[in-house]
Amino acid sequence: MKAIVYEKYGPPEVLQLEEVEKPSPKEDEVLVKIHAASVNSADTTMSRGEPFMVRLWSGLLKPKNTILGADIAGRVEAIGRNVKQFQPGDEVFGDISGCGWGGFAEYVSVPGNALALKPANMTFEEAAAVPQAAVVALQGLRDKGLIQPGQKVLINGASGGIGSFAVQIAKSFGAEVTGVCSTRNLDMVLSLGADQVIDYTQEDFTQNEQRYDLIFTVAGYHSILDYKRALSPKGIYVGSVNSTAQVFQTMLLGPFISMAGSKKMSNLMAKANKEDLVFVKELLEAGKVVPVIDRCFPLTEVAEAVRYYGEGHPQGKVVITVEHSNK
Repeated sequence: MKAIVYEKYGPPEVLQLEEVEKPSPKEDEVLVKIHAASVNSADTTMSRGEPFMVRLWSGLLKPKNTILGADIAGRVEAIGRNVKQFQPGDEVFGDISGCGWGGFAEYVSVPGNALALKPANMTFEEAAAVPQAAVVALQGLRDKGLIQPGQKVLINGASGGIGSFAVQIAKSFGAEVTGVCSTRNLDMVLSLGADQVIDYTQEDFTQNEQRYDLIFTVAGYHSILDYKRALSPKGIYVGSVNSTAQVFQTMLLGPFISMAGSKKMSNLMAKANKEDLVFVKELLEAGKVVPVIDRCFPLTEVAEAVRYYGEGHPQGKVVITVEHSNK
């Protein structure tokens, strides 16, 4: 089968199309014929091996898992003898980052508990855009942020993959949502249901008089004290960003701020979770959440897709389409 393989860390060019052995499902695994995958920030950081701390789990000197790609959507081709929840022909989707990655390929074999049935009202491309970003948004808002109906919620980075889901999920919980994004994305974020939008090129939300019950940030940089200032007296800040400085600042200062007052400051360490994926699936099928896709690239152009994702500010997700010659 064809797959995008990388044997060393570096720029997107290290991601090369190669012919590799097609996997076979173990007793508790499902063999999925992949029809679509999507790019996440972890794909860009792991392919570069930067910041250096990502190598603590991806491999110190070279990658442990040589095929990236966490989000997949496809059709079950075969099942192990212990798998009961799926049958060949089922259309599935999921985040496979917890079981070896491997989504940038024609096939992958993963434990059945990493997958859920694909929403019937969605294409493979739409479904592949969902798992990691939507579950991160859900866990940040519901589990860490303790979101409640009627709260004032601010999403910083509202037009990206996670942010576009966060706006919609926050609205599904009955919150009043403010989205922060660039000028070109204002209308898009409003179309997702945001009640207000702030153009970060024109206004710094941490410096105005508005206070928020929950701030969920997935892009941009402000100091933790700036975020603290923008919170209501019992507000909660949840950070899910790739800024090393911001992550460490929240890790070091967040606990002290949280203990010293009524405001809570923390980072999100999201984890793939089938129950949360099914929860999101129900929102998708109810029409409460819709994936936003910026661009689709073929499997042969994964390197360019990762470059595009890393260098730009995509509206929503960047998706990989996988064509099979033996359809």
